[in-house]
Amino acid sequence: MAANQAKNPIPAPPRRRIMGRMLTATCHCGAVRVEVPDRPASLTDCNCSICRRYGTLWAYYEAAAVRVIAGAGATAEYAWGDRRLRFVRCAHCGCVTHWEAIERAAGGRMGVNARNFEPGALGEVRIRRLDGAATWEYLD
Repeated sequence: MAANQAKNPIPAPPRRRIMGRMLTATCHCGAVRVEVPDRPASLTDCNCSICRRYGTLWAYYEAAAVRVIAGAGATAEYAWGDRRLRFVRCAHCGCVTHWEAIERAAGGRMGVNARNFEPGALGEVRIRRLDGAATWEYLD
């Protein structure tokens, strides 16, 4: 390995296909990876107090279809308000990678921060604006 190449702290899992083209999102340093089965149907730009601060674009998936790969101690989490969701970030570089339900239920969903996919990986995907600050309704 060249001296200027950083070592990835977690070996990459074998690539596999799940009903389409699997996509992998990574934090900046590569310590946390999130695998999803395919492109999302749309992305959500939420303006609630936390999402607007994080600057995320959420892609929603059934939680069982998402694989989070991170070593011990590689993630940190934050929960607030009614404590139904936890926002997960890389403990090293700070990138928000996803949110998940604190109490998982069968068929539950989770949000993956689409800004962590490589540019162009998603292609043309509709971005919906969600008024999470007031009405919890889509504005489009």
